[in-house]
Amino acid sequence: MNQILKISFALMVLIIGINPTIHAAEKADPKVVQMMQSSFVAAGVADLSRLTQDELQLLCSDEKYRDSKAGKAKAITLQTEALAKIPKPVDGVFLGDWKKGEQVAQSGRGATFTDGPNTVNGGGCYNCHQIDPKEISHGTMGPSLAAYGKTRGNSAPIVEYTWNRIYNSKSYNACSNMPRFGHFNLLTQEQMKDLMALLLDPNSPVNQ
Repeated sequence: MNQILKISFALMVLIIGINPTIHAAEKADPKVVQMMQSSFVAAGVADLSRLTQDELQLLCSDEKYRDSKAGKAKAITLQTEALAKIPKPVDGVFLGDWKKGEQVAQSGRGATFTDGPNTVNGGGCYNCHQIDPKEISHGTMGPSLAAYGKTRGNSAPIVEYTWNRIYNSKSYNACSNMPRFGHFNLLTQEQMKDLMALLLDPNSPVNQ
C-alpha cells in the first residue's frame, strides 16, 4: 500500500466511523496526522472531538500492542472498567415496545454532519445484523439476531447481557466494531428498551 493509499484509507476510516486495527507505524505517520488535522472541519453536530481517540480506540488501533501480553491485559482492564460504568434503566424496566424497536433498528439517521441537534437518532442495526427474518435488506458484519430471544430465553443474565451489549459493546470485546449507543448517548434509554423488546419479547417477529 503506497503512501497516498495509506492516507486515503485513514481518512475513510474517520469519515465512516469505523476503527479497524492499524499498525502503530501507520498510526504515527506524521503526514497522516497532519492531513487529518487540516482536512476536517466541524460541521453541525459533527465536531472535531471525534478525531480524538479514547483509551479503547487507541488500544485497538495499535495492532502490535493490542496482540501483545500487555495489550491483552490492558484490554481486560478497560473492558472491566467499561462494564462497571453501565447504568441500569432508571425505572428498572428493561423491555419496551418491540414495534418502536423495529423503527429504531431500521433508522440510520442522527449524529452526522447533515443532522440537526434535534434529529432523533436511529440505531441503524440492519446495517450489520439480520434481525426480523422477513427483512431482506441487512448486513452481515455482525451476527444474525433472528430468533434472539427464542434461542436464548429472557433470564435475568441474558437480559442484562443484552442491555450491556447495546449500551457499550466494548465492555465485552474491547475492539468491537458495534457503536457504543448508550456510552455516547446515541440512543436514549427508552430507545434501548424498545430494541431490547425487539430482541427478547416473545411477540416480536424476531422470535416467531
